[in-house]
Amino acid sequence: MRHLAVHDLTVSRGGLRAVEGVSFTLDAGEALILRGPNGIGKTTLLRCIAGLQAPVAGRIDAAEDSVAYAAHADGLKPTLSVAENLTFWSRIFGGRPIEPALAAMDLIALADRPAGALSAGQKRRLGLARLLVTGRPLWVLDEPTVSLDAASVTAFGVVIRAHLALGGAALMATHIDLGLSEARVLDLTPHRAQPGAAIRPASFNEAFA
Repeated sequence: MRHLAVHDLTVSRGGLRAVEGVSFTLDAGEALILRGPNGIGKTTLLRCIAGLQAPVAGRIDAAEDSVAYAAHADGLKPTLSVAENLTFWSRIFGGRPIEPALAAMDLIALADRPAGALSAGQKRRLGLARLLVTGRPLWVLDEPTVSLDAASVTAFGVVIRAHLALGGAALMATHIDLGLSEARVLDLTPHRAQPGAAIRPASFNEAFA
């Protein structure tokens, strides 16, 4: 089953083209890691695929409501406990049990602690645990291991492999080895737009190009 197809995608940041002509597919059980220097447009590309930003050109084919996105913001309510935060997200996405997510990210002992009292690493683990209660097959992840210690990185690698084994897919930007030897790598460097390549407005008259 194909979860994602990206066709000749061009994305922009700050009114300038970032990367262009990007194409790839992602099927059930596959993981794809985006690579490239800082600032090339990895985050912008992921935001477009997650539906948070419109691309300049190209097409993204993915089933409606199939994407779960995790980025730098953990999306937590600080006054709610760990368990209450997961329950909140679970109810939004269909009511999946939270216990497997708590166990997978080693949060059982912290279940009653307010999210605002967690360390940076614990908040990140809780933010990633949200993926497990969404039930969505395509995970789009922007530097998911920020603030995680080595043990938590290993645990998250196990979570991703289990997700893939169940027919899910993962697209991520990360420089950390998650133990996914089967993951494909897409280097965005050849797709970098020319410096200063601005977006032309729809009304631009090509005769004056």
